[in-house]
Amino acid sequence: MEQQLSFDDLDAEAFDAVSAVADDTRGWRGPAACAVVGITYRQLDYWARTELVQPSIATASGSGTVRLYSFRDLLVLRIVKRLLDAGISLANIRTAVAALRDRGVTDLTGLTLVSDGVGIYECTTASEVVDLLAGGQGVFGIAVGASLPSLREDIRQFPSETATGERQPGAVDDELAKRRNRVA
Repeated sequence: MEQQLSFDDLDAEAFDAVSAVADDTRGWRGPAACAVVGITYRQLDYWARTELVQPSIATASGSGTVRLYSFRDLLVLRIVKRLLDAGISLANIRTAVAALRDRGVTDLTGLTLVSDGVGIYECTTASEVVDLLAGGQGVFGIAVGASLPSLREDIRQFPSETATGERQPGAVDDELAKRRNRVA
């Protein structure tokens, strides 16, 4: 039987000394999300404004406000990036993201997204993947759970913070944060 992963198993070090609801209260700023996922800030901003992937911790509400992306948001952003890299249209990606939107991190770990270049299909069992392959058409798949270890490693170098601005203990300011502190 497969062991179900919890949020703590996936990203425990990033949330040391934080309550069990850390995934709902702590997140990463846009520049950190871009660096982790491998996209530009312009792409991230466009995806947030067009509601493809919106930050679930804190959304922008005008100039100077901060968006905070949860670990789950970063996972979905990484999936979107991989689908775009594979040549899937943004319209099909929007459909896939809509289906993923209400799932938690643990729900996403057992999911494999399979595409034939036209549509995107979600598979939760090996037999579902085999059924898609039975048609003889070339497909590619993204095992969402396999993305978690690398995402966990990549995110460790960036401090998380709360929507109120409280930084993770021991966090080192990035260049933008240092500039803001000088101005303030």
